[in-house]
Amino acid sequence: QVQLVESGGGSVQTGGSLTLSCSVSGYTITTNYMTWFRQAPGKEREGVATYVTGTSTGLTYYADSVKGRFTISLDNAKTTVFLQMNNLEPDDNAMYYCAARWVGSGGTWLNSTKYNDWGQGTQVTVSS
Repeated sequence: QVQLVESGGGSVQTGGSLTLSCSVSGYTITTNYMTWFRQAPGKEREGVATYVTGTSTGLTYYADSVKGRFTISLDNAKTTVFLQMNNLEPDDNAMYYCAARWVGSGGTWLNSTKYNDWGQGTQVTVSS
């Protein structure tokens, strides 16, 4: 049974930093998108960053809104996905979710409807 468990959310002031963690279990790591999404109240869920597992170079992709501020990484044991968030802004306020799917199921990493496995979410609050 696949389980994704997020942690690390909290409240910070503008310009602050947080690191989110997603613990993955029961998942066969082949070539998968390990992705962080976020959803703010009244807005659609949006892709933030993804780590493509099973590649020799550890491909990563980011939404334009977080490039240069957020970094996604995977630990050596391939059981935890991190999202380091620096220089946080009020627009980063959202519930953050970890999700995973096989790359071969098609579509871009940004398409949330393609993901079957989700965590419960962790809240990030940035105050100005």
